[in-house]
Amino acid sequence: MSTETQIHNIGYRKYDGPRLGRAYARRSLYVQSLRGAYGLGRSAKSKVLPMILFGVMCAPALIVVAVAVISKADRLMLDYTRYALVMQLVIYLYVASQAPQSVSRDLRFRTVPLYFSRPIERADYVVAKYGAMASALFILTSAPLLILYVGSLLAKMDFAEQTKDFAQGLASVALLSVLFSGIALLLAALTPRRGFGVAAVIGALFITYGAVTTLQAIAWATDNLNAVTWLGLFSPITLVDGVQTAFLGATTSFPGEAGPDAATGAVYLLAVLALIAGSYAALMRRYRKAGL
Repeated sequence: MSTETQIHNIGYRKYDGPRLGRAYARRSLYVQSLRGAYGLGRSAKSKVLPMILFGVMCAPALIVVAVAVISKADRLMLDYTRYALVMQLVIYLYVASQAPQSVSRDLRFRTVPLYFSRPIERADYVVAKYGAMASALFILTSAPLLILYVGSLLAKMDFAEQTKDFAQGLASVALLSVLFSGIALLLAALTPRRGFGVAAVIGALFITYGAVTTLQAIAWATDNLNAVTWLGLFSPITLVDGVQTAFLGATTSFPGEAGPDAATGAVYLLAVLALIAGSYAALMRRYRKAGL
């Protein structure tokens, strides 16, 4: 060893604390992504759109409750299972704005390889992002239902009936949240450009709904009610409509009330589950390489 060799202490400290591991990292990413979906922990500008959409989503519920309480009605003007369908444009805008915010920025600034360095793996990343987006969307869609439920009890409506309808509504929006989140995240993850992601999500949700409802109207006008039912398989929102019509006691919005029965509803449910599983598998494939 040379007599000129020296060892310098440049101030690095050894970490002696606990190693929290993958579960902690996954949970932290989930919480951070969920907070980010409402602009929490970000700039004031980032909070404006999600909070406005949340307010717009809840406003009709407050009006329905006020009318029910003042008029002492024995039922609500708007069913729990119908609320998300009526407010679907707000849902489209929310998921289209927040899904790209959740994943496109990581792609644009190339932070994904840092996530995958250690200890997190791609499955942890996908699960955390998917879970956070679905949770954020469930909060958006279930909050007005909670307002309706509390309002119905204040109006002294039947407790058992309202509780049952409220539970059916929650099941419907839970399914919607998981389905829409998977589709939106997949489309947003295909491009690092947030604007392109927003356009892709709106196009996939809104254009498919417009095309399906137009074709359903044509089929109904030509007395082809069977076609009305099966056309509902080709749009995410009409898929949810079909499932809740078949299994959750909802009234369909299809023309001529040509909603699916239990047998056809099983096909609708399988299509929803296939889309959810396919979205998850495609996201896993998208993040197969860390050097995105």
